[in-house]
Amino acid sequence: MGLNSTPSSERIHIGFFGRTNSGKSSLINAITNQNLSIVSEIEGTTTDPVHKAMEILPLGPVTLIDTPGFDDESELGLLRIEKTKQVLVKTDIAVLVIDGRNGITNTDKELINIFKEKNIKYITAFNKCDLTEIPTETKPNEIYVSAKNNINITELKNLIASFNDVKNEKRLIGDIIKANDVVILVTPIDSAAPKGRLILPQQQVLRDLLDSDAITVVVKETELKQALDKITPKLVITDSQAFKKVNETVPEDILLTSFSILFARYKGVLDTAVKGISSIKNLNDGDNILIAEGCTHHRQCDDIGTVKLPKWIQNYTGKTFNFEFSSGTGFPEDLSKYKMIIHCGGCMLKEQEVINRYNTAIQNNIPISNYGITIAFINGILKRSIEIFPDLFKLV
Repeated sequence: MGLNSTPSSERIHIGFFGRTNSGKSSLINAITNQNLSIVSEIEGTTTDPVHKAMEILPLGPVTLIDTPGFDDESELGLLRIEKTKQVLVKTDIAVLVIDGRNGITNTDKELINIFKEKNIKYITAFNKCDLTEIPTETKPNEIYVSAKNNINITELKNLIASFNDVKNEKRLIGDIIKANDVVILVTPIDSAAPKGRLILPQQQVLRDLLDSDAITVVVKETELKQALDKITPKLVITDSQAFKKVNETVPEDILLTSFSILFARYKGVLDTAVKGISSIKNLNDGDNILIAEGCTHHRQCDDIGTVKLPKWIQNYTGKTFNFEFSSGTGFPEDLSKYKMIIHCGGCMLKEQEVINRYNTAIQNNIPISNYGITIAFINGILKRSIEIFPDLFKLV
């Protein structure tokens, strides 16, 4: 995928962390050769994490994240630190920027401990090396640089690139579908559909199928029957909202699943989502349910997360619940009041961020599932929807 087509969730996320005025913003500007971040001698210039999607060779598509100083102890500064901690959840490579004149401080040591705790690969960049003596020997993950005088900036980029040695070989569906297999994608076009384009999960699944040399047909649910009269596919993949109608239309001998379920597998949480959904039967009137989405978008009158899912869940259980909603990075830190969490497919989130949310729920003994699994379960077709993944059958 190129610069204009690589979604944020598939980019390498490089976070720059450190104390106030260590030179994080200046270093980002030097690496990119652009004035992406505001630079000032005034402490606290960077008030919120700043994300910039771009392409840096030899890394390819990346997202650079400039974070506020981690040593601001003011009331506002503590809020900024919390924002910085949220960035850590989706960071692939961390660059710890240290003022070379001061050396490693307790704040820097705290950040290093967090990197190790979260298994984040990190580089220690001693900035302002033009104002201090450079030692003759350094550790493999250390480098002395000067953002001001452009010293060792290329070497830093190469060091970052060397840390990105894990290639993502995971596929959405291409590891199951073979060349010339026929697959039908069902993509409803309703008031919630973006004008003039497909949503990201549909785009990514379509691309993965094309990369697999599959014969792919895209239809609306209203034209599905006519398509099935003309061709017999190996698999039908539908938007979860249309699960009920599509299930009634597609013959039993044809495999059926949804985009949301494929993304749960792609993000590494499908087994947890399948295990968690049965807890919906144990909910009581008045229980709090969190419905979480990884992106932010304008809500429509028939929005899936805030309107359809709550109605379907209450109709299925015959009970009334208190629903709360989160979107984007706003996943609650305190989950103690919730009896269940229903999450979106997570197409806009990094894999580690999705896994972190699921693990947090598990650690708090809160069942968690996702949109596609929930809708399939409510419609009595969960087994059919995961039949394509035989190893999951034992969980249903």
